[in-house]
Amino acid sequence: MYRFFFKRFIDIILSFLVLLIFLPILIILVVFLAFANKGKPFFVQKRPGKNEKIFKIIKFKTMNDKKDIQGNLLSDAERLTKVGIFVRKTSLDELPQLINVLKGDMSLIGPRPLLPEYLPLYNDFQKKRHNVRPGITGWAQINGRNAILWQEKFKFDVYYVDNLSFGLDIRIIFLTIKKIFKPVGISQEGQATMEYFKGN
Repeated sequence: MYRFFFKRFIDIILSFLVLLIFLPILIILVVFLAFANKGKPFFVQKRPGKNEKIFKIIKFKTMNDKKDIQGNLLSDAERLTKVGIFVRKTSLDELPQLINVLKGDMSLIGPRPLLPEYLPLYNDFQKKRHNVRPGITGWAQINGRNAILWQEKFKFDVYYVDNLSFGLDIRIIFLTIKKIFKPVGISQEGQATMEYFKGN
C-alpha cells in the first residue's frame, strides 16, 4: 500500500511544503546563480525515470559553460563557480527537483536519475533501479554518494528497490539531513563530481 499510494501522496505534500518554506532562499539563489552563470541559474537535462521513461530534470546550475580554444567544455573542476561549490556542498542544487517530484517525474527518495546514454550499458540486475521513480536522495546517497564505485552504487540502488518501505524512507530522510550538515562523498577522488559510467 505504501509503495503504490502513500509514498506518492507524501511526496506531493512534503515537496509543496518544502518549496513554500525555502522560497526566499530559492529566490536568493536564483539571483546569485544568474550572475555567476550569465543569466542561467538553472540546469535542465534529460534523464531516465521509472520504466526508463525520459524526463527533464531541473537543478541549480553550479558550473559555467566556459570552453577551451578548440570550443570544448573545460573540465568540471574548472567550470565549478564559487557559489556553485557552496550550493553543491549544501545540496541546495537539488531543491528545484521538487518541481519534478510534484510533476510525478521523481520521488523524494529513490535511486538518483543518471544519464540516458548509460541505459544500454546496464545489465539486468542494474536495470532494476528503474522499477521505481528516481529520487532526490536515496540509499546510495547516504552510503557514499559520488565517492563510491559504480558497482557499489547500483547494489545500493537495487537494495532500495527490493526493500522499499516507509521505515526505510524515514531512515534515508534523517541520514540525508545528517549528510547535509556533514557533507562527504560529494565527488570521487581526483574528480570534481563523479566519473562517467563506461559499462560493466
